[in-house]
Amino acid sequence: MDEMEEELKCPVCGSFFREPIILPCSHNICQACARNILVQTPDLESPQSSRASGSGVSDYDYLDLDKMSLYSEADSGYGSYGGFVSAPTTPCQKSPNGVRVFPPTVPQPPPPPQHQQQQHHHLLPQPGSLPPIPRNSCITCPQCHRSLILDERGLRGFPKNRVLEGVVDRYQQSKAAALKCQLCEKSPKEASVMCEQCDVFYCDPCRLRCHPPRGPLAKHRLVPPAQGRVSRRTTPRKTSTCTEHELENLSMYCVQCKTPVCYQCLEEGRHGTHEVKALGAMWKLHKGQLSQALTGLSDRASEAKEFLVQLRNMVQHIQENGVEFEACLVAQCDALIDALNRRKAQLLSRVNKEHEHKLKVVRDQISHCTVKLRQTTGLMEYCLEVIKENDPSGFLQISDALIRRVHMTESQWGKGTLTPRMNSDFDLTLDSGPLLQTIHQLDFVQMKVPAAPMLQLEECCTQNNSATLSWKQPPLSTITVDGYILELDDGNMGPFREVYVGTETICTVDGLHFNSKYKARVKAFNASGVGQYSKTLIMQTSESTLSTSSSSLLCTVAWFTFDPASAHPDIIFSNDNLTVSCNSYDDRVVMGNSAFSRGVHYWEMTIDRYDNHPDPAFGIARGDVLKDVMLGKDDKAWAMYVDNNRSWFMHNNSHTNRTDGGISKGATIGMLLDFSRRILIFLINDEQQGPVAFEGLEGVYYPAISLNRNVQVTLHTGLPIPDFYTPGEADPNGSEC
Repeated sequence: MDEMEEELKCPVCGSFFREPIILPCSHNICQACARNILVQTPDLESPQSSRASGSGVSDYDYLDLDKMSLYSEADSGYGSYGGFVSAPTTPCQKSPNGVRVFPPTVPQPPPPPQHQQQQHHHLLPQPGSLPPIPRNSCITCPQCHRSLILDERGLRGFPKNRVLEGVVDRYQQSKAAALKCQLCEKSPKEASVMCEQCDVFYCDPCRLRCHPPRGPLAKHRLVPPAQGRVSRRTTPRKTSTCTEHELENLSMYCVQCKTPVCYQCLEEGRHGTHEVKALGAMWKLHKGQLSQALTGLSDRASEAKEFLVQLRNMVQHIQENGVEFEACLVAQCDALIDALNRRKAQLLSRVNKEHEHKLKVVRDQISHCTVKLRQTTGLMEYCLEVIKENDPSGFLQISDALIRRVHMTESQWGKGTLTPRMNSDFDLTLDSGPLLQTIHQLDFVQMKVPAAPMLQLEECCTQNNSATLSWKQPPLSTITVDGYILELDDGNMGPFREVYVGTETICTVDGLHFNSKYKARVKAFNASGVGQYSKTLIMQTSESTLSTSSSSLLCTVAWFTFDPASAHPDIIFSNDNLTVSCNSYDDRVVMGNSAFSRGVHYWEMTIDRYDNHPDPAFGIARGDVLKDVMLGKDDKAWAMYVDNNRSWFMHNNSHTNRTDGGISKGATIGMLLDFSRRILIFLINDEQQGPVAFEGLEGVYYPAISLNRNVQVTLHTGLPIPDFYTPGEADPNGSEC
């Protein structure tokens, strides 16, 4: 119920509606508020009068007469409504704030008859009543800012919204908060009084602050809340009357004007020629329409509630994931710091080892030099003492030995001895540049697998025995995708198998079975792994046209052409890829654009040109057959090659079954492929050439031919099998024949 409260409040005063009236724009406003926002429009023919008479009567800035514009019926679809009269052909202007106003020169309704004037004389303003509304008064809807000129009836020209008034009464009676103070900002207190004139419940502090007993408010009557509630509940609702004939009750509904009318409107008013219906019937009809519309709106509201629950759950999940992610980030950074500290300790250990090594070497050299210096000094002092002796014979006995020792000691102090064995500098340089660069490049990477792709059904199709599939990532997915994996089953409810792996989002698969249902699905992958599969799509390959043989068994008939995409570059195509020739003297292979794996198939080739007795070869081949040798030279082809006198069967360069009878210009070569018996038969000019050429055939085969520049042939497909041939039983894998 609280959500409905905004619908029950006047947009001007902000309080619950009191005696609401309906404006032509379908918005509501209190009658007293409507009188408060009235302004008098100037004479549109004298611009100066707009400044003279447009003084500030209203608090609404958008009612500034300098900003008002003219309004036409074509601008918003409004027509004649109560006290609102429009001229469809009157031009209008639109101000920057969107306010529109009707010109006062629009046609006015004719004056009522004399007897009506006498009936309504008591409705004219009497002394002591509200002041009359000036001529050409203007009112602007405070919600949509559309303006209109009132006629001589003024606000009485607008119908009263009795339904809204009743809803407001019921709402105020049913709401327990009505006994609370309506002016408290937070935690409303119990109301102590209610002002009957203000229609507001007050607590004692709010009454003293907002409704002091002085000035005009001293005349207001304050009653207990319960009494005010009872008096409001017992206020009788007035019966709806016609806005043009106020003594008449509304009894009919004008379909053209979409408004209730009275009997007098039909007799004398402008609704006399309009289509009218019973008020009760239209009431029930519109109630039903409103209920039906509310059903759809209720569904949208339910969806919105579920969506809000989803969003609130998402907020909770985001908060939880954020905390978890922050913890993971801190843990990862702490791990990096720990690793750096460990490496720091290792590097410091190496520096300490180098430091100790240098000190040890220098100290050892100091010790060694100290010992040698002490020995040298002792020798020098001893030699000096010997020189002091005056005994020549004694001196000569030891002089030679001393001279040798001195020279030997001197030689021991060579250049290497007086050179430091160790450098004081540390020959270690820490290369931290790559690590700093890595730290600066430290960033988040995608650690989630991709979402399931969406198959684009409008772009997926089949043609003959090939299928084209297209897919895309979900619109809101931001996860990086490195590629896709497309899988198909075998067309017989078998297991899935990969048929494509790559970065493209569209793929065509050839060589499928005719008249078979294939299941397809696709998934995406990135460095983190493989995502979920898309929804499975079931695709039906072309239903092969059926022909009836003499044995009354149905066999498949397929149409195909030569395939330029897989042919050798020396092959020349014409006649919509049905005729081929060659610009090389060497044999070149060309295949059909459809592959066969089931059923019984028959096609023919006509010799259009045959010069110098070449040896063209006709037959079937795998998709990876060699294209620059005669058909049948490798193990990927099964063929019959023929000249002008005889023919041979050839497979894997093995020649068998030589048969007399050759070809010439105009000859016809026929090939019959039967998967039910797994055999291949050749015909020349409608006669079988030799025995069954090949047996035990199984798999996928393409029609093929090899030829050189001396031969030109034309392909004929979609042919029934010859009359002499009786097909076998259907194969257990679902062959058509």
